Amino acid sequence: MPAAAPPATDAVALRGLLKIFRSAEGARVRAVDGLDLVIRPGEIVALLGPNGAGKTTTIDLLLGLTEPDAGSASVYGLPPRRAVLDGRVSAVLQTGGLLADLTVRETVRVVASTYPRPADVAEVIERTGLTALAGRRVSRCSGGEQQRLRFALALLPEPDLLVLDEPTAGMDVGARHEFWATMRAEAATGRTALFATHYLEEADAYAQRTVMVAGGRVVADGPTAEIRARASGRVVSASVPADRTADVVRRLEALSGVRTVDLQGDRVTVTSADSDEVAKALLNDLGGTGLEVATGSLETAFLQLTGTDAAHEETSR
Repeated sequence: MPAAAPPATDAVALRGLLKIFRSAEGARVRAVDGLDLVIRPGEIVALLGPNGAGKTTTIDLLLGLTEPDAGSASVYGLPPRRAVLDGRVSAVLQTGGLLADLTVRETVRVVASTYPRPADVAEVIERTGLTALAGRRVSRCSGGEQQRLRFALALLPEPDLLVLDEPTAGMDVGARHEFWATMRAEAATGRTALFATHYLEEADAYAQRTVMVAGGRVVADGPTAEIRARASGRVVSASVPADRTADVVRRLEALSGVRTVDLQGDRVTVTSADSDEVAKALLNDLGGTGLEVATGSLETAFLQLTGTDAAHEETSR
């Protein structure tokens, strides 16, 4: 069943959010430091950032699990806790919320009974790919299967907004693809989705918009393709005459907007804010052939904008 059409208001409005914690040593830590974020109805937004950037705290504030020290948060014009109680927003978190002794079907039925007008239990189980697991006890489900069950529970109130914190944690590659296929179908009904992930390729493939946070603040916000291009420019590569490689590299490095020049054999790869100028130089002046132009990767943008090691972020979970 498609989600009800949301009203003409912001799906999420976070303004000047501030959240301060005390460290074990008693120091004040600004987990969220004046964060502003507005999400429009129907958007699919990826929230990226290194460990400690403030992603989880921001989600806790959005769900009303904690209160800000300053600033405001609203979901479809409602205080976060009210929006959750009204079934306007649901969340898929990494841990908790499941009873080990119940079966998958029993879990969905029990949670459905807490809502005044829940979605059909059998339909939700089918939509989330849990039919074959419906009779299995939760304790016998893998971590990835339990995440799919949490997703099913989040769909029961037919929410306007889905908030997903590392939704594919514990899933293998095949399960991750199946999850996102289901998520695409849900988004097609008009739901708004905000998901935090360490898997940069998920943000690249499924988000219409990417928000990067570091130090408790938004450091980049825009269409995912635009974030890639703005942060890392475009990548231009071509084969060049083997006897001219040193001269080619020197002349490319002198061009305005060029950030990096990498030579592997006779193949040169250039990252530049002005891909047209680089392409023109390679084709007209430097004897380049087999020209290719591509947008820089989201991983490169992540590194530049947050100042962290993205590869480390994917493994230190």
